[in-house]
Amino acid sequence: MDWRDEGVLLSLRRHGENAAIVECFTREHGRHAGIVRGGASRKMAPLLQPGAQLTLEWRARLAEHLGAYRVELDRSRAGAVLNDGDALAALGSVVALLTAYFPEREAHSDLYSATVSLLDALGANPGWPAAYVAWELALLSELGFPLDLGRCAATGVEDDLIWVSPKTGRAVSSEAGSPYKDRLLTLPAFLTGGEETPLGVWQGLRLTGYFLKNWVAPSVDTHAPPAARDRFEARMAKTADKARMEETQ
Repeated sequence: MDWRDEGVLLSLRRHGENAAIVECFTREHGRHAGIVRGGASRKMAPLLQPGAQLTLEWRARLAEHLGAYRVELDRSRAGAVLNDGDALAALGSVVALLTAYFPEREAHSDLYSATVSLLDALGANPGWPAAYVAWELALLSELGFPLDLGRCAATGVEDDLIWVSPKTGRAVSSEAGSPYKDRLLTLPAFLTGGEETPLGVWQGLRLTGYFLKNWVAPSVDTHAPPAARDRFEARMAKTADKARMEETQ
């Protein structure tokens, strides 16, 4: 059995003296692991960092075997995020969510493409925080938990959508939701065509985080999203607070 694919490196752990077991999120084969000979060596280990974009050749005697990878580094993303704490935390969150919520060897090519686009933006495109929230919305959809943010669940209107129902994941307009606002989740303006702000990004993370915790995590027998995801949200909350303080000065 053998195949060739592209993938994003999720994790690496030493196997024996110089080999490593590498897990990647691939375009055609999903989350897939394999042994890389020399992967833990001084030459290879610095190249095989989480988020690295790889060309992969996998070979095994039987399909169910762990198998071995031959890897080629297409591009490293470490340099773009190393000096940006928020971007580095976002990378850690992406890796943790893909590892926690997707079964091995199950292809998700659309989410793979969205993941590559997001990782390429981290630390390079100033709009990456909003792109991250959009990526989590895509992840929810891929897992079978899409949110409907295009029209009001109660009235069908497409304007003035400012809340989301925690029960249905559907948007709610200001007028329809006003009597129940204490029980609704905030829908940030940038997700309905408004301006992206640090506060809006944090609100977006709280929104997607609610459904990751209450819809996705129970479906895979866990109690909460990965800790790396919580750390990223906490960092973005601080960024939002800092921006808010600067606006009041």
